[in-house]
Amino acid sequence: MEYRLAVENTPDTIPGGTGILLLHPSTGETDRIDTDFLKTDTDRFLVISTRTTAREVKQKLDHYDVDERKADILDTLSIERGYSRRNTDDVHYVSAPDDLEGILGVTEQFLSETDGKRRISFDSITEMAYYADEQRVYDAVLQVLDLLEEHDAVGLFHLSKGVHDEEQIERFLGLFDAVVDLDRDGNVDTDFSKVE
Repeated sequence: MEYRLAVENTPDTIPGGTGILLLHPSTGETDRIDTDFLKTDTDRFLVISTRTTAREVKQKLDHYDVDERKADILDTLSIERGYSRRNTDDVHYVSAPDDLEGILGVTEQFLSETDGKRRISFDSITEMAYYADEQRVYDAVLQVLDLLEEHDAVGLFHLSKGVHDEEQIERFLGLFDAVVDLDRDGNVDTDFSKVE
């Protein structure tokens, strides 16, 4: 399955199974790229949020005019922070950002129970690494990438450049076929050379 991309300086399409690493200097700059990725050529999408609550994710989708009816949201923060939460068909909760088994379970369930063109936004690897050690996070990202391939879906994974050292960044880069590199001025540089 081919997926159209509406992110600047990227190929017109990518094949199912592709994971894209979004390198960025600050979280605020990523919203435009994230929402452009989610709203193009998509039947369903899952936002795995380790950075903001489900309510904040919905506000972002609304602000950028993304069709919320296609959205599933995995909120990893509200339970730990003691916020009130209401389970719905399209909002899921796990106990904390380091509940990697729970995150993988919801991701696998989403991909198994939905059809058509599915996208995942993983926002973010960096925030998850605050809670869980890097090796566990690395293994979890690898498992999500395997699920994308198995279910012919695509994903965008956020990683903050300012937080991780060069060695950590290189290690995560090694997992991905495609990279979107956003600088402080909002310029986008990309590398899709490994995408077949």
